Amino acid sequence: MFENENTRIILASGSKIRADLLENTGLSFEIHPAEIDEASIRDVFKSTETDPADIAEILAESKATQISELEPDALVIGCDQILTLGKEIFEKPTNKDEVYNTLFKLRGKKHTLISAIVIVKGGEVIWRYSERAELKMHEFSPEFLGQYLALCGDKVMTSVGAYHLESFGIHLFEEIRGDYFTILGFPVLALLKFLRKEGYTQS
Repeated sequence: MFENENTRIILASGSKIRADLLENTGLSFEIHPAEIDEASIRDVFKSTETDPADIAEILAESKATQISELEPDALVIGCDQILTLGKEIFEKPTNKDEVYNTLFKLRGKKHTLISAIVIVKGGEVIWRYSERAELKMHEFSPEFLGQYLALCGDKVMTSVGAYHLESFGIHLFEEIRGDYFTILGFPVLALLKFLRKEGYTQS
């Protein structure tokens, strides 16, 4: 709707929330999820002094580059989000025990979400961006956590922090500082600003 006639956009992500956010902008796009070994890439850098924002950008670039090699004429958007608590970098929980462990580690503390976007065209990076948000959970009780998880079910395992702020996860928090879209894993305002500036969308 708002993109210029020759602009073809591909979202290299299987995230429903990212697809919904991009669809809400009115842009036309395709979805081609990338398949990379994210855990192995993270493991390479987690033991170093690499800034977590750089790790998020490396992962986003890897996803976009993979799809761009197949679709060189398109603007391919790669995304990634990293959660840090101090120097610890979190992975998405894969079972209920990991969900409990993640949420109890975050309980009563401030953590940081870093969301990155990288756009690749013809195999070349044409834009990269990352943004941080800080969130603090309240000191919830084990009973509260049990009720929360019973209400959310396995959906919490699709989020690195085991919560969806746009849904019941909001009840976990007492303080939030940062852009809402960054917290959801897709800094849409920065993306749209770039697309307008470079003439890929109407301004």
